[in-house]
Amino acid sequence: MENKNCLACNKILKGRVDKKFCDDYCRNNYNNLQKSKNQNSVYVKNINNTLLKNRKILENILPETEELIKIPQQKLLDKGFVFKYHTHTYKNKKEQVYFFCYDYGYLPLENNWLLVVKRKEEK
Repeated sequence: MENKNCLACNKILKGRVDKKFCDDYCRNNYNNLQKSKNQNSVYVKNINNTLLKNRKILENILPETEELIKIPQQKLLDKGFVFKYHTHTYKNKKEQVYFFCYDYGYLPLENNWLLVVKRKEEK
C-alpha cells in the first residue's frame, strides 16, 4: 500500500484511505491558499456580500404575511441597497422585467416606486 501525503504540509497520512490532510489546520490553510491564488476572489466575495445584503434588505421590507409591497425606491437606497447587482431577471407575460436577489425581487414602477416581491416556491 502506497503512503499518501498531506496536501498542505506533505506529512505522511494515517487513517482513512481517502484522507487528504493531517488535520483541520492543514485543510484550512490549503483551502485558504487555493482561494488566495485566485486574484478575483476578493472581487467576487464583495459582490456576493452585496447580493446577500440586498436580499436581506428586500426580505426585511416585505412582511411575511404579504406577497408583495409597493415602496418608494428611496427606501431601499436609504438602507444601502445597491441596484447595480442582482442575481437574475424575470420577464412576465406583460414584458415587465423583475430584478431578483436570489428569491426576493423588485419591479421598477413609475415615479421611482418599486413593487417588492418574493419568488413563489416551485412545487
